[in-house]
Amino acid sequence: MNIQENISLKPFNTFGIDKKARFFTAVTTIKELQEALTFGKQKNLSIIILGGGSNILLTQDLDCLVIKIKLTGIQILEENEEEVFVEVGAGEVWHEWVQFAIHKNWAGLENLSLIPGTVGASPMQNIGAYGVEIQDVFHSLKAINRNTLELEIFTKDKCEFGYRESVFKHKLKDQFVICSVVFKLSKKPTFHTEYGAIQETLSEMNVSETSIQTISEAVIKIRQSKLPDPSMIGNAGSFFKNPTISFEEFEKLKERFPEVPGYPQPNGIKVPAGWLIERAGWKGFKRGKVGVHDKQALVLVNFGDGDGAEIAKLASEIQSSVEERFGIKLSPEVNFL
Repeated sequence: MNIQENISLKPFNTFGIDKKARFFTAVTTIKELQEALTFGKQKNLSIIILGGGSNILLTQDLDCLVIKIKLTGIQILEENEEEVFVEVGAGEVWHEWVQFAIHKNWAGLENLSLIPGTVGASPMQNIGAYGVEIQDVFHSLKAINRNTLELEIFTKDKCEFGYRESVFKHKLKDQFVICSVVFKLSKKPTFHTEYGAIQETLSEMNVSETSIQTISEAVIKIRQSKLPDPSMIGNAGSFFKNPTISFEEFEKLKERFPEVPGYPQPNGIKVPAGWLIERAGWKGFKRGKVGVHDKQALVLVNFGDGDGAEIAKLASEIQSSVEERFGIKLSPEVNFL
């Protein structure tokens, strides 16, 4: 285990915010992770776990220990004619794992192509896109208990998945470190092309036979057309969650804004946050070195050397503006540190 001091976190967050960590270490084994957690306890330090850094906004220097998870590996646990169970290290890059699965003809992840971040963050956030969420392909995970340093197994029920939510964001927040995830993937795919512009994009691509490969290619094409590459412009992808409002609230909203899109959910109607932000006049907004992307209003960006506090201030202004105009309060998908 190598503990470094006063390390810039700029290379470790997709916003490209230059804030420092008092202590920093990268762990490649569970033993190193246990040693790092022990070091943090002995020094009475707060501990922040870092995956791909694609879901955080650094607003200040961190007087704590930052542990970068680099646990890797892909292992088949069980398979039959219809499905395969695969354990994947938390430090694996998410998109690379998706492409690996597609290459193996394992279905279920193709709609989640090009999502930034690492495998370990996927169940924590219950990441989702184009009609598919992690809970649809999740079997279990292994996580280190920060207090006991013991490895525990979480089944799907224990994770308490919700929309961009899990037990690790609430009841068990900061109590566990995810080490690996077991996915249950299918050898007999069910295609999900009805959400967003997937079917339209497949047609534009002149796809005659749908496959998990062509769906992945369509999703990548859509995302690249709307979302900026973090290596070019600092961002964390979707900054806000899509809010779900009651059926009654949606009908009232539709009376005022007949063109408002809505997607029925078991508990109401999901309204695209990007639509709300764009209609509130924020799309393409720029102030100093931060702003709102000109192709997708759901994405806040750092144009270069911007400060996390400036982005946080902009996010707050957008929330107030949307609530004032539509009566809907947006919740950030990004974690503020």
